[in-house]
Amino acid sequence: MPNKNKENNYAFIDSQNLNLSIRSMGWKLDFARFRVYLKEKYSITKAFLFIGYIEGNNKLYANLQEAGFICIFKPTLKYQDGTTKGNCDAELVLEAMKEYDNYSRAVIVTGDGDFYCLVQYWLEKGKLLIVLVPNRKRFSALLKFKEFKSYLRYMNDLQEKLAYKKKEPRKDETLQG
Repeated sequence: MPNKNKENNYAFIDSQNLNLSIRSMGWKLDFARFRVYLKEKYSITKAFLFIGYIEGNNKLYANLQEAGFICIFKPTLKYQDGTTKGNCDAELVLEAMKEYDNYSRAVIVTGDGDFYCLVQYWLEKGKLLIVLVPNRKRFSALLKFKEFKSYLRYMNDLQEKLAYKKKEPRKDETLQG
């Protein structure tokens, strides 16, 4: 049950853009810490994570759900060059519109300009809280338009707070934490 004093905000997360952008900066995101950050900083009551489904990644998906994400899966295609693709842009937009009446304001986590129309729509309707861009140095010019500027936040400075830190074994060989 959401706190009545806080807003009921939802996050819509482009997991591929988030993951690749963070890794391009040389660190790995701790998704459990990220979920807590979203809740505490932006009053996110539901966080939808859009992700391509790959057989064998069930432990990852279970961990994401345990951390509090609602995973929306899309089947992936494996190409001859070995790459796997599971573009979830349409699913993110569809879910944002299906849930539209259920949230006060929205956070979108992406640097992908394909979401320009959704961000523009939320802005016009007073539903946009922020655009959380994973990498300030590499994101679409479509999200850099003047009307969005005051809504842009960046994850570049969040490494200390949100980076995954491998747990070191204790002397008795059990994990700390």
